[in-house]
Amino acid sequence: MIQEKTNLELNTPVTGNDPVIEIKELYKSFGTNEVLKGVNLTVNKGENLVVLGKSGSGKSITIKCIVGLMDIDRGEIKVFGSDITKMDNSELNKIRVRIGFLFQNAALYDSMSVRENLGFTLKRHAKDLSAEEVENQIKEILESVGLSEAIDKMPSELSGGMRKRIGLARTLILKPEIILYDEPTTGLDTITSREISELVLEIQKKYKTSSIIITHDMACAKHTSDRLMILKDGVIHAEGTYDELEKSDDEWVRSFFI
Repeated sequence: MIQEKTNLELNTPVTGNDPVIEIKELYKSFGTNEVLKGVNLTVNKGENLVVLGKSGSGKSITIKCIVGLMDIDRGEIKVFGSDITKMDNSELNKIRVRIGFLFQNAALYDSMSVRENLGFTLKRHAKDLSAEEVENQIKEILESVGLSEAIDKMPSELSGGMRKRIGLARTLILKPEIILYDEPTTGLDTITSREISELVLEIQKKYKTSSIIITHDMACAKHTSDRLMILKDGVIHAEGTYDELEKSDDEWVRSFFI
């Protein structure tokens, strides 16, 4: 007999070494273009998993499927032990609140100040907070990303690196258990990219987050990863630590590290 997950189960924290994300035989096509052809992937609690792959290999599509931004053709996606592909919108929204998503462009509201961007996100999901509590949480999270002084700036006044940090602050303000990073260092100079990579590690340590990091930046991959997976032809072609894959016997895998 099939047992449905209750609301209590959907909100129960994952403990121990349980995986927080499990993907089994994930398929996704766009017309005749088969992008994902049976992806299998697991993220353990507290782990940073970096996913590599050539452009168009389906990296970003995979993480969009994890939060239900894209429907899948077939397969299973378990988040916190529950299969999101079988959830209605109400159940899915309970899961989404526990997941942070950092988009490539940070996706800030250009007409709002930094304070307003963060406050809008917080008040939307925590309606019972007082104005003072909202303000305190905004200041705390800006301090965590090293940008307390930017609280009254508009997005147009921020550098690329600052926009990434504010985008990350907006993600963190809801205290997610999982963070999905889509190219967190794209378009940034070497020094700023390093700073963002270090911030990813600081967040993992401070907030005990589990993460998937999509990147083309091998310096970021080396610095942030506990484990790497490489997508090729719609499946996971290789898996291991940075050092293991760098020394792989597979010439195509080694090409990422040159």
